Amino acid sequence: MLPEIEQLLVLQDRDQKIRTLRQELKTAPLQRKELDEKAASGAARIERVKQKTREIELEKKKLEIEAQTKRDSIARFKTQQFQTRKNEEFQALGNEIKRFESDIEKIEDRELELMEEAEKIKAETAQLEKDFAQEKQQIGKQTGDLESKVKEIESQLQQLETERGGLAEKIDEDLRDQYARLFTHKNGLAIAPLEHEVCMGCHMKITTQTAVRVRGGKEIVTCEQCGRILYYAE
Repeated sequence: MLPEIEQLLVLQDRDQKIRTLRQELKTAPLQRKELDEKAASGAARIERVKQKTREIELEKKKLEIEAQTKRDSIARFKTQQFQTRKNEEFQALGNEIKRFESDIEKIEDRELELMEEAEKIKAETAQLEKDFAQEKQQIGKQTGDLESKVKEIESQLQQLETERGGLAEKIDEDLRDQYARLFTHKNGLAIAPLEHEVCMGCHMKITTQTAVRVRGGKEIVTCEQCGRILYYAE
């Protein structure tokens, strides 16, 4: 095998590893975003439940004020009953008292419903907070693992790129440029093995004459179909 081919194969190996690591780095922010969104979603669930609790408390206070207002009105109506001498007015006040008492019963029924609902929400909130505490712990670990992974990838990348630079300097500039174009346009496979007169890059059969030249190992030979640099896979 030509020394140039051997050098290019090593260079291609490093470039493929660099390409893979860079792709992993690109996905890291998306993974971090997913973790952040997961944490935000859990917090939002708890906030929605707490908001419901606040709404219940607010409604209860309004009902308490409304009930007290009606009780005050009943007390006033009863005072007016004692003061009036008109039977018709006494009866009208009595009807108002009954109506207000009925309203108060309805308010108290609603207050009981709200109390029961508040108890259920309290239990739900406690469970959500417990689950979210565990979830946050997991998210924290996953975030830490991701940050460690990113640092490790960056370290590997730096090492590979340094090594790659030294390898590239040893290769003829024209051949290096040819390889770079192929690597970019042929999905990271600029140099492909030849097996049974078939280019393993495009999986197309080449001519016998070209296959003989590849096996000879004395020159740079490219695939007639895809243009990749070929080498004989012994």
